[in-house]
Amino acid sequence: MASLKGGTGGGNKGKKPHKNKPTSKKYSYYDASGKKKKKFCPRCGPGVFLAEHKDRASCGKCKYTEFARK
Repeated sequence: MASLKGGTGGGNKGKKPHKNKPTSKKYSYYDASGKKKKKFCPRCGPGVFLAEHKDRASCGKCKYTEFARK
């Protein structure tokens, strides 16, 4: 019998099992109604959020920092 040319030919040898990937963290910045939870960076503009720390809020892109009042 002639051999098959092209393709995998062996059935499911090349397939990998499907893995459920975790949801991206960018969706955690908004609540269910679509309103934003976090503040935008005033220097970088909309789309860049400030990271919430215990005593400050900071931008990871331009290093802008707002300190919380005691």
